[in-house]
Parts: sequence; C-alpha cells; structure tokens
Amino acid sequence: MIQSVKLLCVVVAMMVSCTVVASEPDLFAPASKEVTQQVELFEFDTPQLQKRAIELAKTLRCPQCQNQNLVESNSPIAKDLRLIVFNKVNEGETDQQVIDYMTARYGEFVLYKPTFSAQNALLWGLPMLALLAFFFLSWRKINSRRA
Repeated sequence: MIQSVKLLCVVVAMMVSCTVVASEPDLFAPASKEVTQQVELFEFDTPQLQKRAIELAKTLRCPQCQNQNLVESNSPIAKDLRLIVFNKVNEGETDQQVIDYMTARYGEFVLYKPTFSAQNALLWGLPMLALLAFFFLSWRKINSRRA
C-alpha cells in the first residue's frame, strides 16, 4: 500500500514537472530556421503523397512531447522527424519502411499502437486476466454465501 502511494506521488510529480517543462518557452532550443522552413514549405511530388505523409506522421509519437504526434508537436525533434518522414515518403518509400526506420532508431515508443509481441504480451493481457480473476472470485464468493 505504501509503495503504491509512493509510486502515485512519483507519477504525479513527473506529470507536474512535464507540464512545467512544456510551458517554459526557452527551455528547449528551437529548430534552426532552415529546418523550420523546410518543414513548413515542403513540396511533395503529388497531393496524394502529401496526404499519405501527413497521415503517417500522425501515427508516430514525438519522442520529446510523448502525448503528441509529429504533426501536432512543434518541438525541434518533431520538426526534424517530420522532415525525415516527408523526405522518405517523397522518395517513394512505403509506410512500413518509414515505420521500420523510425522504430529502429527510436524504438517502439514512437508508435502509438505498438505491435503485439512476446515481450509486451503481459502488458496487453494482464488487464484482461485481472478482470477475469475478479469476476471468477466474485462469482465464487457469491456461490459460497448461498450454500
């Protein structure tokens, strides 16, 4: 119980510090003007490529902001990654090739929907197992009281 309270306090403190950090305008150095202009004025070969690149960038998480995708975030790293995504899509790479490149470089953290694997099976299955155990134990307790 005490460990749970400590963990909750740590999580709350991290959330508060992240909010304070995000509100500090001079804390992170802005992206260079060249990168900012390249991202804002990026020209795609076709409108379809532009739409595909933007949709793909929306599926990738900003490593710095954590709760924003690459399109929503204005952090320097998000602008750099957006430029990489736009260039790779414009060069003709598939969505999967771009995703593979990003996950190889930043890990599955950049994906909003991580893949199901043996490594994260417990993370995906534990809530369902806990719910099933709760229903089973509740049913058992009710039946034992009736008897």
